[in-house]
Amino acid sequence: MVRKRRTIIQAQFHSKKRGGTRERESGEGDARSIGRGGVGRCGGSRAEKRSKEEEEVVAAIEHRACARVGLLGNPSDVYYGRTISFSIGNFWASVRLRPSEDLVIEPHPKHDLVVFDSIHHLVNRLENEGYYGGVRLLMAICKVFYKYCTESNIELKKGNFTLSYDTNIPRQTGLSGSSAIVCAALNCLLDFYEVRHLIKVEVRPELILSAEKELGIVAGLQDRVAQVYGGLVYMDFSKEYMDKLGHGKYVPLDINLLPPLHLIYAENPSDSGKVHSSVRQRWLDGDEFIISKMKEVAELALEGHKALLEKNYTELVNLMNHNFDLRRKMFGDSVLGSLNIKMVDVARSVGAAAKFTGSGGAVVAFCPDGASQVELLEQACQEAGFLVQQIKVVPSVLTEEDLRTLSS
Repeated sequence: MVRKRRTIIQAQFHSKKRGGTRERESGEGDARSIGRGGVGRCGGSRAEKRSKEEEEVVAAIEHRACARVGLLGNPSDVYYGRTISFSIGNFWASVRLRPSEDLVIEPHPKHDLVVFDSIHHLVNRLENEGYYGGVRLLMAICKVFYKYCTESNIELKKGNFTLSYDTNIPRQTGLSGSSAIVCAALNCLLDFYEVRHLIKVEVRPELILSAEKELGIVAGLQDRVAQVYGGLVYMDFSKEYMDKLGHGKYVPLDINLLPPLHLIYAENPSDSGKVHSSVRQRWLDGDEFIISKMKEVAELALEGHKALLEKNYTELVNLMNHNFDLRRKMFGDSVLGSLNIKMVDVARSVGAAAKFTGSGGAVVAFCPDGASQVELLEQACQEAGFLVQQIKVVPSVLTEEDLRTLSS
């Protein structure tokens, strides 16, 4: 059953206008829209008269977008391929929008740090975290959203707002941390301007990707589709669909088709933004080896779709391992990085299937032999200095209103 999207207010209750009054509904926090600390259970009444500040608090909107795991087919999404991906509740980004007199993009106190203890602190921070936080992402999606609405003759109501964000997605782990911030912000804009019904679900991943392209971020649509849709999604980016529709063919799947999976990642991963570079150019230049191998990677998603529907997990093991092996042949060890390769090797040393979740920094592992094998995996990861946890797959986040925008 599709649930209605929750809008969060500071008091952390869900309010809906009915006949000019507001009715509170209690509910547990979920992976779609959250208040700080989750949605609590509330009761009692609220005075009808509110101050301007209270009205702004009530009108505040907050959305969460979860991290993404690429199960099969990546990175073929950048090459008219196919993928299977899903959203995980282990990590997420949240964006909060509240009405304000001026339009304000609030820097995050940690991720957009501009005050340092010393020059050593500044340099150390830049070497580990890079130069950019989330402010540029929020600005970029505001620009892309506004331009799209203008070009599509979608009228936006007047009014300003303040955008702020938070995230616990580990940096540079290939878990789509940047796109999660952008996705959550887009959902806030859709609700603030009340245009969710006017912008098709299939179009939204492209808007998110366009915002990231504004900033020079190299990526494909896979991550954005997984975060817009939520849950488990089979995606076909065939040139036929992309040229005809302007987007791929996206098929949501039952998350219960997935076996238990585990996430392995390093505290100090490599930069995932470098992985696509040389292969992309070779593909554009018509390199036959890259083109043929990328087609093989795309076929893995097609075969994986069938394997999941049949719950053929023996085949899933083979497909996951082959996906990584093909990536390694195309990119080479020097590009993938020794630390990333070691994570896969550690998982495989105990008989688990393993591949990158994205372009490096984290690995998704499957232990077909069950709990005893999971224990061996956890022990091996601990000895190697890697973090490991069971993946929590979140269901679809699409609301009834979202579903009505889907193409038939």
